[in-house]
Amino acid sequence: MVAFDKGAVRCTYCTLQIAPFFNLDSYSYCIIRFQFKRAFLPSDTIQQIRMNILNLPTLLFTIAAYLIGSISFAVVVSKLLGLSDPRTYGSKNPGATNVLRSGNKAAAALTLIGDGAKGWLAVWLVQTYGPTYGVNAHGVALVALAVFLGHLWPIFFRFVGGKGVATALGVLLGINGWLGLATLVTWLVVAYAFRYSSLAALIAAIFAPFYYGLLFGTNPVLLAISIMSGLLLYRHKQNIKNLCAGKESKLGQRKNT
Repeated sequence: MVAFDKGAVRCTYCTLQIAPFFNLDSYSYCIIRFQFKRAFLPSDTIQQIRMNILNLPTLLFTIAAYLIGSISFAVVVSKLLGLSDPRTYGSKNPGATNVLRSGNKAAAALTLIGDGAKGWLAVWLVQTYGPTYGVNAHGVALVALAVFLGHLWPIFFRFVGGKGVATALGVLLGINGWLGLATLVTWLVVAYAFRYSSLAALIAAIFAPFYYGLLFGTNPVLLAISIMSGLLLYRHKQNIKNLCAGKESKLGQRKNT
């Protein structure tokens, strides 16, 4: 069940709460609260998750998803195009927004497409071929989370990854096109209005579980999306501080090294 209560979005698995932005220019008052409520997980759901983790096909799909997620397109594309490693300039985040600060829009676009595509691909593979091997919704949830975690902590790049915005969008598009589209539109509206990629990502991440709950109700995939949202907020903790202090860089603005 998803419900509103005094500025919070509440579902079976989590609580997402946002204090109002009283001053959007200086961001003098912005608080985002995420709470994961394990106690509200039904015991049978926990048992099913444990059983699916021990299921060999589910385990193989999950490992494959993590490895796919571990491909950092920001680093790969930058190297192929002869650009500096994005982990050495700007925010030092290997993501499309930081690559854009290099001034190469093509590299940023390729990074965005690649990071999004790997999230979509992992989910598409498990949804298309998983049922043949007995992989159910719990397995899909694990795969969705695994490819996202691979981007955040990639094994191929010493576990130094990006913040996961594009990959999360790819996952959502893989789960359901309307879900991904609603989240993308949310990002675009906020980014266009305020020119802050991080703010757009935060708002989109907060609304993604809400959109899913409205469309499909509570199930294991909602749990995975809620965890992804919480991790996105965590990975943007410095951006939140910068937004509150009015120091966050806008889209297309180069950050001082």
